Amino acid sequence: MNVYDSARMADVLAPLGYRPVEAPEGADMVILNTCHIREKASEKVFSELGRLRLEKNRQAADEAGRRMIIAVAGCVAQAEGEEIMARAPFVDMVFGPQTYHQLPEMVARASRAAGERVLNTDFPVESKFDFLPGESADAGVSAFLSVQEGCDKFCTFCVVPYTRGAEFSRPAAQILAEARRMAASGTREITLLGQNVNAYHGDGPAGGTWGLGRLIREVAAIDGVERIRYTTSHPRDMEDDLIAAHGEVPQLMPFVHLPVQSGSDRILAAMNRKHTADDYRRLIDRMRAARPDLALSSDFIVGFPGERDADFAETLRLVTDIGYAQAYSFKYSARPGTPAAGLDDAQVPEPVKNERLAALQQLLNAQQVAFNQACVGRVLPVLLDRSGKRPGQLMGRSPFMQSVPVTAPQRLAGTVVDVLISAAHANSLAGEPVLADGVTVSGPAAPAPPVDFSNPPAWEATA
Repeated sequence: MNVYDSARMADVLAPLGYRPVEAPEGADMVILNTCHIREKASEKVFSELGRLRLEKNRQAADEAGRRMIIAVAGCVAQAEGEEIMARAPFVDMVFGPQTYHQLPEMVARASRAAGERVLNTDFPVESKFDFLPGESADAGVSAFLSVQEGCDKFCTFCVVPYTRGAEFSRPAAQILAEARRMAASGTREITLLGQNVNAYHGDGPAGGTWGLGRLIREVAAIDGVERIRYTTSHPRDMEDDLIAAHGEVPQLMPFVHLPVQSGSDRILAAMNRKHTADDYRRLIDRMRAARPDLALSSDFIVGFPGERDADFAETLRLVTDIGYAQAYSFKYSARPGTPAAGLDDAQVPEPVKNERLAALQQLLNAQQVAFNQACVGRVLPVLLDRSGKRPGQLMGRSPFMQSVPVTAPQRLAGTVVDVLISAAHANSLAGEPVLADGVTVSGPAAPAPPVDFSNPPAWEATA
């Protein structure tokens, strides 16, 4: 979401004469676009601001009083805007994620000779999407498209409802128009974004309400769109039509990030997730029935207040039952203002958190390696969306989100190419492009029969 927001800020600033640069040295403006999900986020912001202050002072001293504008945007700005203004008097603008469409006015105020400081962390009545300019024509081969923002779930560990506000879905016509512009400019893969993207319920062009499944079907009908993904989703919002779309829309990739957070019903209830571990298992069964080769990613929190050894064992059991291609796992960290932060008498000791995280990550990493190894010998379609690290190399992603570097001519950049997978690593695959005649770019090779990912090998916990 922040990558998308940053790109749209650049679009808003372009008519004012601003263009993105690679480093803060010599810049006229630096915007820190922040996330508040993890602990110490604000301290990282202040640390970076300290370095930017030195550059701002250098410019003022060396370039005849030139004044660099420093801004803090995003969720840390939303949650701690007043503290930032107080602790960092050299910061010119602080604004939340719902207000960046007002950047021209804020920049005008901050650019005045008197050096007015701007704090804008309101939740505007109007949607920012109604006031944003058309995105630039260089969105890229693979690009993000925000369709939903905010959250009404109020998980007890999470700050998102307080920093992003209530759930809001953009009108479908607005999204489709943006998707058509992206496809016309060369975008081949669109990732639909939202804090709870499968909670999408936007106004349809002809009335009524569209869910995410209907939206995906309409985006898939746009000429030039070859791949569709969506993130991040919530188990409570996985509707029948969206599940069906996984089996009916070829452009929808067989990879879903579906956070579960814990395998313990007791902890899930304390988190206010409003689903059980078995609810999640049954949901995955339905999704795999619709799309047998579906691969999954998830989020896990260990050491949530009150988590016991038995609760953690239930998380390991859930992971073993499901089998993940990727996952993100974290130690619980108290976020200011959230209900769980007040459970002082139930906090899990840090050494226990560390042990549990290590055990969980060992299991998850083993699953990821096993999943990647199961791809060896398969021919996978890979979207080559960027240059590789080596000369003559292109990088892309498989349908399952694995990175795949290949040696290939530049003419293949921006296209989907069949790649014979020859090796698997912890975080990537390797292979060679297959030409239309069935041989690879560097020599002959026959594609191996596909692996049935609906029947994965038995995952075994080693800790």
